[in-house]
Amino acid sequence: MANLSLLSVLIWLPILGGIWVLIIGDKQASIVRPIALVVSMLTFILSLILYLGFDTTTADMQFTEKLSWIPAFGINYHLGVDGISMPLIILTTFTMVLVILSGWEVIKYKPAQYLGAFLFMEGLMVGVFSALDAMLFYVLWEAMLIPMFLIIGIWGGPRRVYATIKFFLYTFFGSVLMLVSLLYLYFQANSFGILDFHTLPISLEAQKWIFLAFLVAFAVKVPMWPVHTWLPDAHVEAPTGGSVILAAIMLKMGGYGFLRFSLPITPDASRELDWLIIALSLIAIVYIAFVALVQQDMKKLIAYSSISHMGFATLGFFIGFMIYDNTGSMDGGVMAIEGGMVQMVSHGFISGALFISVGVLYDRLHSRNIADYGGVANVMPHFAFFMMLFAMANAGLPGTSGFVGEFLVILSSFKANFWIAFAAASIMIFGAAYTLWMVKRVIYGAVTKDSVAGLKDIGRRETFILSVLAIAVLLFGIFPAPLLEVMEVTVQHLSEHILQTKVPLM
Repeated sequence: MANLSLLSVLIWLPILGGIWVLIIGDKQASIVRPIALVVSMLTFILSLILYLGFDTTTADMQFTEKLSWIPAFGINYHLGVDGISMPLIILTTFTMVLVILSGWEVIKYKPAQYLGAFLFMEGLMVGVFSALDAMLFYVLWEAMLIPMFLIIGIWGGPRRVYATIKFFLYTFFGSVLMLVSLLYLYFQANSFGILDFHTLPISLEAQKWIFLAFLVAFAVKVPMWPVHTWLPDAHVEAPTGGSVILAAIMLKMGGYGFLRFSLPITPDASRELDWLIIALSLIAIVYIAFVALVQQDMKKLIAYSSISHMGFATLGFFIGFMIYDNTGSMDGGVMAIEGGMVQMVSHGFISGALFISVGVLYDRLHSRNIADYGGVANVMPHFAFFMMLFAMANAGLPGTSGFVGEFLVILSSFKANFWIAFAAASIMIFGAAYTLWMVKRVIYGAVTKDSVAGLKDIGRRETFILSVLAIAVLLFGIFPAPLLEVMEVTVQHLSEHILQTKVPLM
């Protein structure tokens, strides 16, 4: 019985915790902080039951729940997870604990509202990854905009209003197109069930329009070039916790959308238009890496880095069709999709760690400009160790999680096209260039500024947060098998499904 309602607990526990925190109010900061931490930790611990009780031998949805929500339109409260959604749910609950801790002493203004917004967001994000009803998915997808809008708009930087409006308009526009597609699918299937959409026969022309509508919605979220410009602004203006959630979780929802909607619902169109996604992914991987090289703001550099690294995920999701055409086997495509998934999870750890590291420096010096630092390792040696580790992981150093996903995607891409693989592999060089260039100017060298000389090294709370992230980065870099085993059967099933196309092989 506990398993039957576990996903609902993971959704509603943080939401109810957020309501509790808001009721207590901002004047009781010493009370609301421990409550928010306990709620987030309990949610994370409960989410581990998904992993411990997950059957890796089946591609069927597990931990399913289904209740009638709006019977007149056949809308259900339908939840379930598979090998694609489950790792992202655990990543969400894991990250939220660290976000609550990272703002423990920093957020002085309206702390109850700040923590409440994040707890609300946690429940909504878990709901997005577990929703099996299209309208439930859409409602939760849109509802996430509200707490993030408030987090950036209230606790953000000087240009926070501009950043929030840009963030809202971009994501809302894409979501409207997704809604139109979902309504079309409903009238074709007479159901809002996402799994019903997967088996719905749709003409190639209709698939192309649906695919393009989904592309806009999910490309904005990833974000892919050229609809990426909202992300650097949002990151720069967001507080540290907001940047962590944006990079570690919300960007992954675009990639998740491709796997849950675009590929299984429009397999023929995905096959016909795979060149478009591959081209946009390569532009993100290579071009955006050059853009990152010239950034003077640490947050903006990491934001552009996120766009570049997420290009590996989208490349891995769509390169399989070319691999199948060349080899007659989907094994390489399965590896590519798994690589894209590993890249998303790994990027959640690494980008979150880097944004928290920048937040550590900003809390002390109130500047994100690279030029304002130099020689930090001389006064903050413990912090410098963690910053260097995460920088190496961001550059794809073997032995870190940043290497595994990129390696799997590049290795698979060789089976499709040498030049695609070569272009993708170039990010290993560019990634090292812009990451090490930032680290060299911030961490190393002599201390030349009095403001840097007065910095204090990280305390126990910050050490704990960075240590946990470091363990995750190294663990999945050295031993990624637990993550790969969870998604293998689900990805294999997805690959077999998308190859059952009506379009002749090219």
